Amino acid sequence: MSIAGGLPNAIERAAAAGCEALQIFTKSSNQWRARPIPDSEICKFRERAMATGIGPIIAHASYLINLASPTKTLWQRSVAALNEEMQRAEVLGLTGVILHPGAYTTSTEEEGLQRIAEGIADVFNRRKGETTLLLLEHTAGQGTVLGHRFEQLQMIINALDGSPRLGICLDTCHLVGAGYDIISVEGQRQVFDEFSTIINLDRLKVFHLNDSKKPLGSRLDRHEHIGKGYIGIQPFRRLLQDSRFEGLPMLLETPKESSPLPSSIEVDKMDLENLELLRTLR
Repeated sequence: MSIAGGLPNAIERAAAAGCEALQIFTKSSNQWRARPIPDSEICKFRERAMATGIGPIIAHASYLINLASPTKTLWQRSVAALNEEMQRAEVLGLTGVILHPGAYTTSTEEEGLQRIAEGIADVFNRRKGETTLLLLEHTAGQGTVLGHRFEQLQMIINALDGSPRLGICLDTCHLVGAGYDIISVEGQRQVFDEFSTIINLDRLKVFHLNDSKKPLGSRLDRHEHIGKGYIGIQPFRRLLQDSRFEGLPMLLETPKESSPLPSSIEVDKMDLENLELLRTLR
């Protein structure tokens, strides 16, 4: 949900849509700079979260962050930005921050994975004793982007000695883009068996539920409305009815029809349509 007009407005928009869980950006997703959050806004946000019962509430980190970058200045800036994202989430009482692992660009996959782990370790060392989780998002694997194989995510976890502050976010669109067949019944079973073997289902903390505009193995990240892409309705039904995932937040990142005005909490028509369909599948 948009934070236009202030962070508490995202909760009001979620409540208006009947949401049970929520994802926000705590700052602009495409800017390094972040405005300080006034104490009064933090208090109101936490009060409204408690009053509405919406949760978990999770933040998505800025798209500019690239912990895999071989460019020292960009890597350092990314570490500082992630540290700030974690700090903002902690004061707001959020469950976690979702992070795209990054792209290794002109270096190698192994070097990129090592830089990601070093960056996360730096942030964790700065923020000892805090409870906000860092949730690595599995990616579609476009270009040199890392995190599209379960083995890559596990390598980062291993490099951080299995830190309990690290979790995983699986995006249905990204899984299909990366070549993980969650579309067929047998394929979906095999994908989660593989995830359980390589990483462990206990690491899975959140789903992004998005259909895909592109076919299996495309390596492209193109979100579509539920049931209107290459995934179709039945895989979402199986996910929603899988007892292993009961209680996990499942968040929509499907396209919006419009951007809300700062003062408006009017619910996006397509959000309502996607949510209602998912509820019937559950």
